Amino acid sequence: MSRLELLTPEGLRIDGRRANELRKITAKTSVFSKADGSAYIEQGNTKCLAAVYGPREVRHRGQALSDRAVINVEFNVAPFSTSERKKRSKADKRSLEVAAFIRQTFEPVILTSQFPKSQIDIYLQIFQNDGGMLQSCINAATMALVDAGIPMLDYVCACSAGCIDKVPVLDLNGLEESSDTPELTIAILPRTGKVNLVEMESRLQIDKLAGVTELAKEGCMHIHSVLDNVIRKNTEHLMSRLTA
Repeated sequence: MSRLELLTPEGLRIDGRRANELRKITAKTSVFSKADGSAYIEQGNTKCLAAVYGPREVRHRGQALSDRAVINVEFNVAPFSTSERKKRSKADKRSLEVAAFIRQTFEPVILTSQFPKSQIDIYLQIFQNDGGMLQSCINAATMALVDAGIPMLDYVCACSAGCIDKVPVLDLNGLEESSDTPELTIAILPRTGKVNLVEMESRLQIDKLAGVTELAKEGCMHIHSVLDNVIRKNTEHLMSRLTA
């Protein structure tokens, strides 16, 4: 399918969305009883599960830091997550790269100085990948960290945007990503608007960069409102159980 077919003359995309529309987001927290914090998110047809353990004692004493906690991120994609049944190992180059992006995104946000000589483990599993894999992992990890009660400066909310036929589009799906659409993924701290991550692996015309970046920021702010609502509802549910 050519990129010309990804956007109709009426401005509709292949999945019926307009250029500035997010995919439907479904999210919940506390999905695992044995994890310190956990979350599940669906962004369109992309499905991600996150589990957080810690702060806890470091596995290897040589890795301990005297002034802060160590953050470990493990990322995995299920072999059945796409139509291409490709098995990825934990040492897969792309998986390690995504894990590094996520760790670097959260290191400045988590108040690790409160937990010296300890570690915080974030486990992420993609069950279905239909675009926006990195952003889904960051959003799921944010909810799981909040669910674990780990102090952070702010939420970290991520979203992607790209450009189809010179039109900025929000939250690319798998078909749009696979059609060589220029794509930018950013993560921001909603209260300050500070950009915490910028990731782009394809070329984008410089005159389109500002518009695509601004659209991605707007998407992040909308995602923040969705995640915050999920967290608040879960907190209210827990409080009602405690007071019952």
